[in-house]
Amino acid sequence: MDSVKQLTESEPAIILFAHGSAVEEANEGVRELARRIQGHGAYVYVRASFLGPGQPELGPAIAQAIAEGFNRIVVIPYFLTLGTHLRRDLPRLVAAEKQKHPGIDIRVGRSLEDHPEMISLVLSRIREITEGTRVSP
Repeated sequence: MDSVKQLTESEPAIILFAHGSAVEEANEGVRELARRIQGHGAYVYVRASFLGPGQPELGPAIAQAIAEGFNRIVVIPYFLTLGTHLRRDLPRLVAAEKQKHPGIDIRVGRSLEDHPEMISLVLSRIREITEGTRVSP
């Protein structure tokens, strides 16, 4: 078995699932975040996907990961709160993908809202204004 096949069988493909926007720069920001996460080195495959109108949507993003040999997929909602899209739309989309790809392990993470570092992130943005500090990406 070659090393690429071993890697894709053991490592998950990570897909950031965002709302998507008609403003392409907003979509590109999510794609850039995915590239930066992958560049961090913890995961070899990190891609962005969108509910719409950004591209790719979740189904094609999952299909691409499978085409590249991954059989484990982790979908991370890039949403601040557990609203309608995460309660209704994402479960429906993931169920459809699981039905299309029964041999693939597809799991969904939680939204960002209750992450313990969220307070620190918001405080950092406040300090940018109140103290004139700027956090580098």
